[in-house]
Amino acid sequence: MSRFPRSSLFYFALVVVLGLVFWFTYQSIQGNQNSNEWSYSALLSNINDGSVKTVEVKGTDAVATDNNGTKHNVTVPDCSSSSNDWCTQYASKTVIKLDNNNSGTYLLSVLLPNIILVVLIAAFMWWVLRQTQSGNNQAISFGRSRARMIAGDKPAITFADVAGVDEAKQELSEIVEFLKYPEKFVALGARIPKGVLLVGPPGTGKTLLSKAVAGEAGVPFFSISGSEFVEMFVGVGASRVRDLFDQAKKNSPCIVFVDEIDAVGRQRGAGLGGGHDEREQTLNQLLVEMDGFDTNTHVIVIAATNRPDVLDPALLRPGRFDRHVTLDRPDIKGRRAILDVHARNKPLDSTVDLDVLGRQTPGFSGADLANLINEAAILAARANKKVIGMDELEEAIARVIAGPERKSRRISDHEKEVIAYHETGHALVMKALPHADPVHKVSIISRGMALGWTLSLPAEDKYLISKDELMDQIAGIMGGRVAE
Repeated sequence: MSRFPRSSLFYFALVVVLGLVFWFTYQSIQGNQNSNEWSYSALLSNINDGSVKTVEVKGTDAVATDNNGTKHNVTVPDCSSSSNDWCTQYASKTVIKLDNNNSGTYLLSVLLPNIILVVLIAAFMWWVLRQTQSGNNQAISFGRSRARMIAGDKPAITFADVAGVDEAKQELSEIVEFLKYPEKFVALGARIPKGVLLVGPPGTGKTLLSKAVAGEAGVPFFSISGSEFVEMFVGVGASRVRDLFDQAKKNSPCIVFVDEIDAVGRQRGAGLGGGHDEREQTLNQLLVEMDGFDTNTHVIVIAATNRPDVLDPALLRPGRFDRHVTLDRPDIKGRRAILDVHARNKPLDSTVDLDVLGRQTPGFSGADLANLINEAAILAARANKKVIGMDELEEAIARVIAGPERKSRRISDHEKEVIAYHETGHALVMKALPHADPVHKVSIISRGMALGWTLSLPAEDKYLISKDELMDQIAGIMGGRVAE
């Protein structure tokens, strides 16, 4: 049995149904009464014929009862009018009862149905407004910004929670100083950048770093995605940009963070729609708002993207996003520091060596390393352990790189032997070649889409690769087929 619905939609539907039932009932009664109507001339004729027993008069409405007891509605002249006092003229031929207090009848027959109709319309409009202004609809507030504000009085994230991006932190520390002590820069005539563009691959900590800037400065933080500006309705994006910057100015000093700004800041005239499409209007309004800042506004705009090549040049010129901060994947030292941050509040076994984990995770971003620690914690909890050991962390690395083990996959003994020769071929060739990366792990247990896998890791981070290294890498890849 389903639960009794308690939503406002149910109550509104109930009111409408009851109102319609009342309305149709009233109309039905009126229709039945109207089926026995007499005209005024028919009333007088029947009175003269002696077929009318009584007549009850209430203003211009009368109810005539014939000799058979049937009632008939009649619209008659007002008996109080001296020009047509038919009541006195026909009083000797039938019983005429006058009722001068007709306000109750008027209220019931005329005013009450109209009042009910007005109340139903008002209830419908109230319900529509409540529904459109609540939940995810917000149909009435299309032009309002959807930015989420985080108060700055209790910072949840600071620079201590961000690791592996020391140069970026140093660049943004000036922004923190400006938000804390703006008079120091103004006194020297310095102009702090109005906008900072964070550029880097996904997962390198762009959003986290911008929150840390707000947390360090102790100022409000407005966060919004570039895609949230643009809607199908023309003018909505520009209106949301205006509303966002109005809110920011009211809460200054503050930080406005626009994530994935390439969704709204793409280069104009790139063939995506006409010259006046909604996205371009939104971008134009963003440019205007950033130009409208003065030195006393104390609003810093930080935007993040991994596609700086598609941004409009007007967005990148000095005076708007005039400072570009690059965040790359961390090196071995950065990975070690990031692992320290994410393992800070987790119980680690004494055998865990984060330096080894840092060497085993080349190419991992900050988000990958956070996921690695979380996966290890889940594996330890699944095994009912009290601490996270090195086995769980190495298994988490394998899960992140190649996927979870597929022990349920049925493989014949012959295929297992072929897989073993194949992976051994990879390992032997890489071991024999001088410029190949050292082999770290070989497995014939199926993971993800692979039937087996061989993991080779560089001894240190590399930023260039030679021809000899490429040739040895190709030989190692083909070593499996040769061994088969």
